Amino acid sequence: MIDVVIAGAGPNGLMLACELALAGAQPLVLERLTEPTGEQRANGLVGQVVSMLDRRGLYERLTAPGATPQPVPAFVFGAFPLGLSDLPDNPLHTLMVPQRRIEQMLAERAAELGVEIRRGHEVTGLAQDERSVRIAVRGREPVEATFLVGADGGHSTVRRLAGIDFPGVTTDDSVSRTGHVAVPPDLLGADGSLSVPGFGTVPPFQHVRTERGLIAWAPFPGKDPLISVTEWQQPPEGEGSLDELRAGVSRVLGADVPLGPPTGPGPHLLRRLFGGNTRLASRYRAGRVFLLGDAAHVHSAIGGPGLNLGLQDAVNLGWKLAAELRGHAPEGLLDTYESERAPAARRVIMHTRAQSLLTRPGGDVTALRELLGELLVHPSARQHIAQLLSGTDISYAMEPASGTHVGRWAPDVRGLRELTRTGRPVLLDPTGSLDTGPWASHVDTVACPELDTGLLLRPDCYVAWQGTTGEGLYEALGRWFKAA
Repeated sequence: MIDVVIAGAGPNGLMLACELALAGAQPLVLERLTEPTGEQRANGLVGQVVSMLDRRGLYERLTAPGATPQPVPAFVFGAFPLGLSDLPDNPLHTLMVPQRRIEQMLAERAAELGVEIRRGHEVTGLAQDERSVRIAVRGREPVEATFLVGADGGHSTVRRLAGIDFPGVTTDDSVSRTGHVAVPPDLLGADGSLSVPGFGTVPPFQHVRTERGLIAWAPFPGKDPLISVTEWQQPPEGEGSLDELRAGVSRVLGADVPLGPPTGPGPHLLRRLFGGNTRLASRYRAGRVFLLGDAAHVHSAIGGPGLNLGLQDAVNLGWKLAAELRGHAPEGLLDTYESERAPAARRVIMHTRAQSLLTRPGGDVTALRELLGELLVHPSARQHIAQLLSGTDISYAMEPASGTHVGRWAPDVRGLRELTRTGRPVLLDPTGSLDTGPWASHVDTVACPELDTGLLLRPDCYVAWQGTTGEGLYEALGRWFKAA
């Protein structure tokens, strides 16, 4: 019998497969599509997941050998430019790589770890008992597994089959148009900005809000630039087209922009989307069935938090499922997946709704933006928002707890990216005297004399214990790992 069937071969499902295989479990990925989609989706990663990929040795596969993540000097929040270079602790990292490249890299890594991916396999039914889940696949033999994970997107079939509700709100008063375009070279600044006669400058990779709508300009190096415009109360007619995109840009900016069709190699995007959905699954688990990524939560894409949230879901769930399968999980470990990750989703839903509101037209929004702009002058306010966007503000409730780091994302220390590539728990010992006792076969102990305090890191790089004398260490080990 297969350990875990994962429905969906997107980034989240593939990341979970890699985490499970790294921990010694046997996953099987079932994907409805026969080939990876060429559709343009996310344009990169934002948040602590960038560092998480580095800690698994995957960041350099998407960049260059030996490359390490560096904090970005600036970002954007609710169409406000967000300067970060003066912050005492800038936690925000980005990685501008198309989603299809991320999927390709994760599929290659999964293959290296022995993961089987079956394409053209659509999940159509499930039945579970106390021992396993029996999964029906359209036109093929059923598959039996100990667990099933739905990583099959916002319209998740697994979520529906498991009887899990997906409450939330749907808005239908906005329309966004996005497309790859070409523009005359004399309109482009040295920094990639777009100069629009009659309006001014549209900076690159930022949202610009006017009283008529929202616009974003993304001149990706070596590719056709991408432009996106969002309007309210502007119902479109007919099929989406470049003319429609050009007209929307003109209305939002109050000036014409000579947008032409893209000239470089594809795939090219020309898309029109109506409204949006904000939804959170009523539960992340139904017996032996779990939800992951967009199957558990959907929200506005503003600020690009989706993959950070979903991939971190995968890293959280992977080691816990593997521990359960190997008999290393203490009672209740699997329940902590929802108790830890659902609050993280609620925070993303909160700040994406707030950002979406800040981009809308109207005098009340303009007044609110004026006030927030005054607050963002202060580094403490920008520090708070940077932590919110990166996800480093999330702290898990871990009992017993001691020390300021417990429950939080592990701080960057020398050599951590090499120590965490195996996906095993790590005890960083600055004294040489810390003892893991009957958990020694489960936890790697590493001498770190440069630290002021010892840190016990879970496989997902969250701190489960902090101290120097060993007080409380056994209790923390017993909370997260079963003694050998």
